[in-house]
Amino acid sequence: MLSMAAPDSPSVTSASDRRRVSARVGGISESATLAVDAKAKALKAAGRPVIGFGAGEPDFPTPQPIVEAAAAACADPRNHRYTPAAGLPELREAVAAKTERDSGYRVQPNQVLITNGGKQAVYQAFASIVDPGDEVLLPAPYWTTYPEAIRLAGGVPVVVPTDESTGYLVSVEQLEAARTPRTKVLLFCSPSNPTGAVYPPEQVAEIGRWAVEHGIWVITDEIYEHLVYDDARHASMPVLVPELADTCLVLNGVAKTYAMTGWRVGWLIGPADVVKAATNLQSHLSSNVCNVAQRAALAAVSGPLDAVAEMRAAFDRRRRTMVEMLSAIPGVTCPTPKGAFYAYPSVKELIGKEIRGTTVESSAHLAELVLEHAEVAVVPGEAFGAPGYFRLSYALGDDDLVEGVRRMGELLREAR
Repeated sequence: MLSMAAPDSPSVTSASDRRRVSARVGGISESATLAVDAKAKALKAAGRPVIGFGAGEPDFPTPQPIVEAAAAACADPRNHRYTPAAGLPELREAVAAKTERDSGYRVQPNQVLITNGGKQAVYQAFASIVDPGDEVLLPAPYWTTYPEAIRLAGGVPVVVPTDESTGYLVSVEQLEAARTPRTKVLLFCSPSNPTGAVYPPEQVAEIGRWAVEHGIWVITDEIYEHLVYDDARHASMPVLVPELADTCLVLNGVAKTYAMTGWRVGWLIGPADVVKAATNLQSHLSSNVCNVAQRAALAAVSGPLDAVAEMRAAFDRRRRTMVEMLSAIPGVTCPTPKGAFYAYPSVKELIGKEIRGTTVESSAHLAELVLEHAEVAVVPGEAFGAPGYFRLSYALGDDDLVEGVRRMGELLREAR
């Protein structure tokens, strides 16, 4: 007869003692940018006149030809069924053609995987090449999703800090100082979220050659490639350093260029064997991306760039306005961003000062005060691995932008 352990036996684990959520998933932080955006929207719904600078989302509608392509796709029975997990063959071909057209990087369709937005591309990139214990160099400030995706893959984020004194650009010397025998990957993002920094081509090439020399993979996020200003230009690392191509993954999507954040179509480009492995993962994770959204993306990447040119002109105007207004606030230092649609001002001088009877303890605390007293939502630098800063998106209407920064400035000028 099998013996039964006594109820108080240490060999018995009660249901209440068992972990309800796995350590892997339980350790994930909520997306700070989406959390700020959700809070701003909730306050607005409750009747408060909150202006949100949180979400990185163009305020323009998706161009009409793209919407029309999606509407037509809804009525086509081909799109009512499963399609290949790697993406519609014609979309993979179109993405390969678009990549050569826009960045000069020539790839084959079998090197393209269509994903459910850029975030899934980020996740699958790390999952496909990172093993437990591998270190990933992560320049900070960084987009909030990067470290979580690294940890989910079992990797170890190694933060390499930058600041406004270098325009938020990491140097080869800093990367080399952070490199260890366990370094497997460098995450590279230019134009940058959250800072708007754009690496000059010569620095992109220098970093790429360093990665090749030390056998380090590069995952390069190029989703803001078309949003550059002044004398800046986007440079794709595997184009400047062709010998890097076999150890490089390029991430991109339609969200920012075509105002399609809600359509959820991104892609991963890389060596065919890695793309095949990532496709196998996706076949179990989500199967094919929504066919209607893929048809919309096909119309987007196959069409002209007129819409993004119009958006870029508006973003440029708002960028200049925001930087001018932020720079006029005592205690705020705002470098001029060269790309994307974010300003990333330092508010370090305001920490420790008093605003409306409260001593500012951190940039996160200051963001709470700004939301409470100025009814303006910003994302604090803590979310991006760089305390002491705010991220403000200027992808919102001109009037709201001016009013929001005015309100915030009015409050911050009270700091003593």
